[in-house]
Amino acid sequence: MPPHVATILLLICSNIFMTFAWYGHLRGMTGKPWMLVALASWGVALFEYLLQVPANRIGYTVMDVGKLKVLQEVIALSVFVPFSVFYLRQRLTLDYLWASLCIAGAAYFMFRRQ
Repeated sequence: MPPHVATILLLICSNIFMTFAWYGHLRGMTGKPWMLVALASWGVALFEYLLQVPANRIGYTVMDVGKLKVLQEVIALSVFVPFSVFYLRQRLTLDYLWASLCIAGAAYFMFRRQ
């Protein structure tokens, strides 16, 4: 599998775990003690790191760290928006569009040929 593809797939999976680790507890665990929630989140985050670290190591063989970071942000927003709307039942607002356009601009400047 080409390194770019492997990096993107691993980062997508990593970001799914990251999003659940950071925000999944906001639905269903609101009455639980924060320490229990933090420990549960750390457990989920372990799987994030098991995917994110290899993704960055593979990606770094074909792109620089700035590109990796912007790629991760594009993927993070792409995972977070559906999670927010469908899992947390938040309204989809124009702010998501504006944020997406800003990140698209960042991706353009990081990945353009010079």
